[in-house]
This record gives sequence, structure tokens and C-alpha cells, in this order.
Amino acid sequence: MSNEHTPLITSGVCGLNVTAAVCGTDADPTQESSSGTPNQNPRKLNTFFGVMVPTVLSMFSIVLFLRTGFVVGHAGLLQALLMVVVAYTIISLTILSICAISTNGAIQGGGAYYMISRSLGPEFGGSIGLMFFLAKIFACGGYVLGLVEAILDVFGADPDSSVSTGVRVLPQGYWYTVLYSAVILLLCLLVCLVGAHIYSRTAFVILLVVTVSLLSVFISSVAVKPQEFFITHHGPSNQTLHYNASYTGFSATTLKNNLGPGYSLDYSTNSVMSFATVFAVMFTSCTGIMAGANMSGELKNPSVAIPKGTIIAVSYTFIVYVLLFFMISATCDRTLLIQDYGFLQRINLWPPFVTIGIYCASLSAAMCAMIGASRILHALALDHLFGFPLAPAAITSASGNPWVAVLFTWGLTQCVVFAGELNVIAGLVTVFYLLAYAAVDLACLALEWASAPNFRPTFQLFSWHTCLLGIVSCLAMMFVINPVYSSGSIVLLLLLLLFLHYRSPTSSWGYISQALIFHQVRKYLLMLDVRKDHVKFWRPQVLLMVANPRSSSQLILFVNQLKKGGLYVLGHVQLGDLDTLPSDPVQQQYNFWMSLVDKLGVKAFVDLTLSPTVRQGTQHLLRITGLGGMKPNMLILGFYDSCTPEDFLLQDSAFCDTAVERGGEDEFNFGVDLPSLQAHFPPVRDAESPRWLAPEEYVGIISDAIKMNKSVCLGRYFFQLEGEDKDSKVDGSERIIDVWPLNLLQPGSRDYEDVCSLFLLQMACVLNMSNKWRHAKMRIFLNVGTASSDQGWMVNEEAFRELLRKLRIRASIKIVPWDSVVQHHTPTAEPAQAPSKSFLSAVNHMLMEHSSQATVRFLYLPQPPSQRSQSQVFLAQLEAVTNELGPTLLIHGVTPVTYTDL
Repeated sequence: MSNEHTPLITSGVCGLNVTAAVCGTDADPTQESSSGTPNQNPRKLNTFFGVMVPTVLSMFSIVLFLRTGFVVGHAGLLQALLMVVVAYTIISLTILSICAISTNGAIQGGGAYYMISRSLGPEFGGSIGLMFFLAKIFACGGYVLGLVEAILDVFGADPDSSVSTGVRVLPQGYWYTVLYSAVILLLCLLVCLVGAHIYSRTAFVILLVVTVSLLSVFISSVAVKPQEFFITHHGPSNQTLHYNASYTGFSATTLKNNLGPGYSLDYSTNSVMSFATVFAVMFTSCTGIMAGANMSGELKNPSVAIPKGTIIAVSYTFIVYVLLFFMISATCDRTLLIQDYGFLQRINLWPPFVTIGIYCASLSAAMCAMIGASRILHALALDHLFGFPLAPAAITSASGNPWVAVLFTWGLTQCVVFAGELNVIAGLVTVFYLLAYAAVDLACLALEWASAPNFRPTFQLFSWHTCLLGIVSCLAMMFVINPVYSSGSIVLLLLLLLFLHYRSPTSSWGYISQALIFHQVRKYLLMLDVRKDHVKFWRPQVLLMVANPRSSSQLILFVNQLKKGGLYVLGHVQLGDLDTLPSDPVQQQYNFWMSLVDKLGVKAFVDLTLSPTVRQGTQHLLRITGLGGMKPNMLILGFYDSCTPEDFLLQDSAFCDTAVERGGEDEFNFGVDLPSLQAHFPPVRDAESPRWLAPEEYVGIISDAIKMNKSVCLGRYFFQLEGEDKDSKVDGSERIIDVWPLNLLQPGSRDYEDVCSLFLLQMACVLNMSNKWRHAKMRIFLNVGTASSDQGWMVNEEAFRELLRKLRIRASIKIVPWDSVVQHHTPTAEPAQAPSKSFLSAVNHMLMEHSSQATVRFLYLPQPPSQRSQSQVFLAQLEAVTNELGPTLLIHGVTPVTYTDL
């Protein structure tokens, strides 16, 4: 079985190597050989090239050159700065969580998906990973549409002129935009399939080009003289709109006019903008903060490089955006900012500077998003979380390139570009990213709250307060931007969570849910004070001793229905002496027993012990099983008789289908596959095999439990009970539960309201409340003597009916005259004298006559004899009474369990 050091996704397949300097491109096939030998230089990226370059380049994307004027023009400088502060506050809180998680251990390919799945488990990881994949898809489509927009600004034909002039030769329109986008996407596809490594090596060169373009913008704001521009757009109903705009240079008047908001009609979408819609567009610049964290496996010192590089990169982009907002607010009038996305080209000393910067940034961002999305999809496919639909995405080329995942990504992105405009999909991109960031904060919060000793990130500038604030701010901004998109994305997330939960993928990643549950259970167990127990809240807490589950599985399934939300523990005693053994053999068996529990579908714990005798081992389990107020109050044993048991594991299809396990067989089975499970449990005992348990020891176990104030149940013939398995559709409508509350071995006893009789009634009522017995008919049999003229039994019957009414037990009462049975009983002066065989046979005949149609019977279990020599006689009596009776539970209750008051 995989240990805690075994990565689920090997870095040689979907990890990020040296060439993936931007967003995780093709993995180096030599990074890890089949033998597991690591590469000669697995880590050689420093903070600058490994973290700062990819993060800065991802965060500049298309907003830097194409949407800064849009943001300031509609929102005004003050609200634009507020948007930047809010956006960077949100991502700063998330960065603290990213740095904490990424410095707690190296992460592999998949970025946010890998961090969330390995922190929160497969359900959250798979669902958020798929949402993050969709965010990358929409972001890639947005970058492509932004690039097409920039191309048309330079080469698009004038809408007022039917004749192409100069370089403006490209026709414009919705379908032309889709066509140009498809061509660019095809180029991105070819690069991702053939030469993604060539692109990634040019990341630093691309950043240099973008930086030079950005410097030219700031220099031009000082060097370029004021200018007037004439702008035309297609308006509604095919009309052409004309605008006069101006570049004023640095002017206090221009700055004053641009301070306040001026939300108006967006010429690309023909819809009126608002704070939310503009913020959605602006936030697309904040979606690259994980580019550096994705490189942890290739960094020389990731615990230093990730926090340092990410924080410096984000600080740098923040300063650039703030300075750019101030610069354009003081130099351009609002009309120019709103009506021309590419106005920076108009006011540049040499417009090609900006054009080249736009093309490089947009194309780089688009390729980065496509490559990153394909790696996330590939990681999802390798983890087998969604089964067959994503299985082809795990296919890679000889060099390790996941070309099928790239094709999937390209196809979905092609569908996105049918939106036609960047601003149309910006809201959806932002909502998806915010949801992914909230999940990262949630992962860090869960790790912090779980107080796991192994959560020791070297980055300490975070707390649960920052994580919680990050979650709240992400969710709040989601609904501010677009409540419909936000609600839809959360519903989609919940549906994916439910799908993965019911599909029950098993992983070796570690589950944060287990750590959180442990943390809370420990706290609540301390609060569960046994001194505060009250009878009206009593519930069965069962220890079922199992010798061999091959012959006891039906009883295990039945007790699972009988527990009524209480504690259920399967106990087993391994005979042996630890002094004579090199190691404890019990520890190696737990996985097999837990796998058995999973297969049977019962909600039970497992507790095993090593002991020289079964009786001594049972005493150990009765004393130490459970914790605090969660301890067994009832011991259930299989019946001690000479019946040859049947092998249930050979009858149930769940244990017999060795070809393919239901739900899909994979490597995450905790080291126990079906053949191993079958081979672990020994064959059932045949008639000639000697017993490990003597009659005296068996009766001694019953006596020990009663002395320890534990109720005792003995189950017989439960191998005949059908319909208890988890796939059964039985609802109990054809089942009958019979209760015989009188001690049938002592005819002189007529007390139907003693502790043991009421315990029988309670247990039958509990069974009647379970799922597979809810509609079963319950019958209670009252044994009365009718030979004498005394009619006291009628009074007792009426009193018993009143008791059932007070106890809210719905059952039919059957009066059974048993004079013919009692006459075989010969009273003696010795109370311990065994009943005659004829009396026992008569009792058995009476039970067969009245309860032959019952599905299960509840009988009174007498107190076991105190003398060891009487053990065999006691067992013979019980065997005679229940002979050929069918599934029967003999119960001896020692504590009050019923309550009539409110």
C-alpha cells in the first residue's frame, strides 16, 4: 500500500519541470525513470525564474493593455483603486493560504487541484479541480477573444468604409470574430501538441517584451503631446456611432473629471456597466497567483521561493496597476477610455510597442491557460475520480505530453469563444476563480483547525482568521459580481461533490475530514458524561463477538439493523501469547476486518485482541472497547450448538465476483483486494473439527458479561435469515417479529414487567424501527394458565396492554394457554433443578406452533447457572427449546431501558 511519501501523481507524468516556466507544460520524460530513480537535477529553478516570471506574466495577461482604460473610464479613479484594493486583498489572503500549504510539502502537477485534493480529500479535490479546469477554459477563451479584439483594432476594416485601406483589411463581425478566434486557438493547439517546451523557454523573453511595452506607455505619457481622436462603433440597429475623444497629457482637470464613476454603455456588449461587471473584468488580472506555487517540485528552495516570489510578483503588479490607473486618469478623457479599449496604442510614441506587448501578453496567457487546463484535466484523469468519461485524458505521448487532455481543452475552449466578447465571459471566469480561491482558503483553514501535528508550514504569516476572511470575501464578491453565476457554480460544485461522495473514490492522500472528525469527536467524547445518562435516552451499544465472519455474516447484518444508531463493534479474539510471538499478529488483521465491514455495508467498528483464551479476550474487550460514554452495554454471541455452519462468503456475490470489484477496482484498496480478503478468513468448521471453545467457557462468558452489568443476547439460526444485505429491497411488510417476554423455563414466573421482559420488548421495538423492519408486524405472546377458575390472567392482560400503550409500542397481543405445557413441568424443592426433557420438548412444540411463520423471535434468556458443572445442561436446555425454530434471539437484560414519562 502506498505510504505517506508516495505521490499519487508522479512528477514525470503531470508534474511541472524546468521547461514549464509558465504554467506547467510538458513534463520531462527523464525526470523519473520507471525504477523511481530521480533525475540528476530535479530542482534548478530559482525564485526569479521559477516563481516571479510565471506569476507576473500570468497576472498581466490582457487586462494590462486592453482593459485598464475600460476600468478607469467606467468606475472612475477612486472606485478603480477600490476595486484593485479589494481584488488584491482577496488574492493576498489566498496567497497566504497558498504559501502555507505549498511550504508544508512539495506539490505536484495540477496546481489548485492538487493542493485542494491532497488537503481536503478526493470529493472536494475532484469537484473544485473540475471547476478550476472550467475556469481555465473560460479564461483561455477570454484571452483569445482579447487577442482578436487587439488584432482587429489594428487590422480590422473601418466599419464606415466599404473599401479596405492600408493594413485595415480584416472584415469585422460576430462570425468573423469566431473565425479569427478559431484560427488562434488552432495555433495554440499546435504549439501545445508539438512545441510547448519551446514556448515555455521563451517566457522570460515574453516578459521582457511586455516590460518594454509597459515602459513605453509611461514614457509616452510624458513625451506625447495632447491629441484629438475620432472614434466610430457599430451601434444597435446597424447604426454607426461617432465619438470625439482627446488625450490631454497630464492635467489636473482631466484627473478631477475622472475621479468619480461614470458607468455607461459598453460598446462591445451593448449593456450598461456597473461596479460588479467592471470588477469582474478587472479581476481577470488576478487569476495567475498560483503559477509560482505550481513550480514547487522544480524550485531549489521552495519553502523560501514560493512565498518570497509570489508576494514580490503580486506587489509588483499591484504597483504597476495603481501607477497605470493614475497615469491614464490624469492624461485621457473619459470618452477615450470608455470607447477605445486599445487607446494605449493611439497615445504611444511608437504604436507597435503596445501592439507587440498586447499580442505577446494575450497569446502567452492563452497558451498558458490551455496548457494549465490540460494538466489539471490530466491530473483528474490519472486520479480516476470521474471514471470513464475522463479516462482518455490520461493518455500521453512518448515524451509525456497529455495530448488527449490538450484536445479536450481545445474543444471546450472553442465552444467558449462563441461568446464573441471578452466582457461577456469575464464574470463567469471571475466567479470560477473566486470559488477555487475560496477552496484553497478552506483547505488551509481545515488544516489549521484540525491541529494536525504534521501541518508545519515554514511560512507562518497566516492564521485561521486570514483563511476565514479569505473564504468570506471570495464568496461575498462572487455574489456581488453575479448572483446567478455564483449560485449556479455552487450548485454545480455540490452536484459534483455528491457524485464523488456516492462514487466513493478511495485514495491514499489522507483525508482532512478524518483529522477534523477526530478533533471534534475527541472534544464531544469528553463532553459525553456517563454520569448524565438517562434511561429515556438509552440506546443499544453492541459488542458482537465473531469467531469467523464466513459463518456469522448474516448475524452481523442483522445486528446492524438492531443497533438503532448506537455503537456497534465487531469483536474477535485471536488465541495466542504475545510473549512467544515476534510481533503482534492482531495489528495486521485490522485492514481485512475493515474491508469486510465495507463489503457488508454495516456501520460498525472493529476491535481485535490477543489472548490465551476466548473468555479472557472477551473480558478484555468488554472492559476496554469504546471510549468515555461510548462503550458497549450489550454483548451478543452466536449460539453454541452442533450445527454445521454455512459459508456466507461463498454465497454473496460481493465476495464471489473475483474478476472485477463493484465500483471499479483500483490501487486504492488499503492493501486488501477481494482474493486476499477471501483467503484471510479460514474455512468454516466442519462437523468433525474440534471446537476452540468449551461449553463451560461459553457459559462463563455469559456470566462474566452479566456480572459486568452488560445485557446478553444469543443469536441462533440467523444463517437462515435473508434480505439483510445492503442491496436488498426488503421493507419488512412481509416480516413478523414475535416476542415471548415470559421466562419459559420457569413456568411459576408470571411477571411480564421485570427488567428482562421489558428489555425484550424494547429490543423488539428497536428492531421494528429500523429500515428493513419498519413495516414488520410485531406480535407479543402472553402465556396464561386457564385450567383454574382464577381469572387473574385477564387482569394481567389488561395491565400489560396499558403498559404497551404507555411505552408507545404498537403490537398485537396473542394469548397462549399453556396448561398442556406446564403439566410436563415437575416442581422441585431445588430451584436449580433442570426441567424435564418432556417439558422442554413441549415448550419447543408450543413455539413451533405459534411462531413458525415469524421472521425472527425474541425469547427470554434465563440467568446462567453459577456452578460450572451445570454449563452443559444449561446449553442443552436452550438448544432443546429453540430446536428447528428459525432465527431466534435469546435476551437477558440487566438494566432498565424503558421510560413512560415525557
